[in-house]
Amino acid sequence: MNAPLATPATSRNNRRPVLLLFILFAAPLAGAFWLYYGSSWRPTLRTNHGELVTPVTLPELALLLAGGGPSGGMGGARATATVLRGKWTLLVIGHGESGCDAACRNTLVYARQTWLSLAQLTPRAQRVLLAGPGCCDLDYLQHEHAGLIALDASGSEAAPLLRLVPAARDGAIFIVDPLGNLMMRYDVHKDPKGLREDLKKLLELSHIG
Repeated sequence: MNAPLATPATSRNNRRPVLLLFILFAAPLAGAFWLYYGSSWRPTLRTNHGELVTPVTLPELALLLAGGGPSGGMGGARATATVLRGKWTLLVIGHGESGCDAACRNTLVYARQTWLSLAQLTPRAQRVLLAGPGCCDLDYLQHEHAGLIALDASGSEAAPLLRLVPAARDGAIFIVDPLGNLMMRYDVHKDPKGLREDLKKLLELSHIG
């Protein structure tokens, strides 16, 4: 016995669930495509706490150690040109009449505490101060910031490097990777946990430095 032929009304009723499922699955996808490709909106997902800067490779410069510096040099001695290579660097730019004023000292404390919090990862990181004119109170640096590399950046020879560092330097720590690439900026007025978390993640994922 032949099955009864489907009427137009029956066919429409059978297609409705299929159309409904299509709409439920396709509409969100179409909306996402429109938002991403048809509008100016972009997702703001980020896992880093610091401010990403335009990556730039800092030049290799053999700068004078500031006043002989706490890194053990005598007056007039120079750090090696590769001082910003081989390790992850917490870079601080000094300023003020003393070459590192109160705000600069506060930034150095922030960098020191972050570095110490890396525990077993500390040998892979270093702290570098590019000091301004008149730097520095060496007794203070030696007692409070042992291991800090303080470089005299007051002369014209440091200009090629300083030109590549973003102008927003007050209260800032810059991250330089082991290849000498400046990549991030951190505001020391924010929670230091963010810098520590980002730095630990970089060290744990990186096979260099």
